[in-house]
Amino acid sequence: MVLALSLLALTLSAAPPAAPSGTALNTQGFRLYQSGQYPEALARFQAAAEAKPDYALAHYNVAATLGVLRKQGKVCEYSAHRDTIVEKLATAVRLDPRRLKRAKEDADLDVIRDTLGWQKLLGLTPAKVADVPALVRAVSWYGPGVGVYGTTRALKFQGSGRVEFWQREVDDSGTPRESRTQGTYTVRGRTVQVRLPGSKPVSGTLSTGGVLTFPEPLGAFTDSPSECDA
Repeated sequence: MVLALSLLALTLSAAPPAAPSGTALNTQGFRLYQSGQYPEALARFQAAAEAKPDYALAHYNVAATLGVLRKQGKVCEYSAHRDTIVEKLATAVRLDPRRLKRAKEDADLDVIRDTLGWQKLLGLTPAKVADVPALVRAVSWYGPGVGVYGTTRALKFQGSGRVEFWQREVDDSGTPRESRTQGTYTVRGRTVQVRLPGSKPVSGTLSTGGVLTFPEPLGAFTDSPSECDA
């Protein structure tokens, strides 16, 4: 009997320690976040969300920390893309709607205010024609990217009927050159007409899926810039 108890004690002492709970991992992440160790904090928050998938605060903290890393220019290193941040935040809000109130005041999430995903969280959707004018103005629109040069075209609509067209062109030597052109626009239903100096007016359409499409050479625009492409 003594031998059996001894063996049992040895077995228990050799057992690996229990993995930290989602709550404990989130607490560790928060301390790292407070001390400015954002990559380490992100790893803890991600582990917390994985350990406890229904833990809204962990998902929220992943989104917020990615927002900080994006502000620091570490987009590619930590996959701090706008759509990823929105996805994590949307998960947090779905699990706990109270997270949205906090998100509205959180400066870490300023990097996604001009995304379609954020506007959807606020109640706007391209599926409703009545929401199209507000979405056109609230969202920053990006054209496709070209390799290492990333996004080459962008549109930013303003409430005064003004629009800015940004473009990056690459010359034969591989040198990128940027230009910004001010124009005007109107919105009727799903149709967005843009007028740029020296060009004929061009009309595009905002789809129910949130893609703003014009005839070439403008092409299609979404709320996500092209980043980290080789």
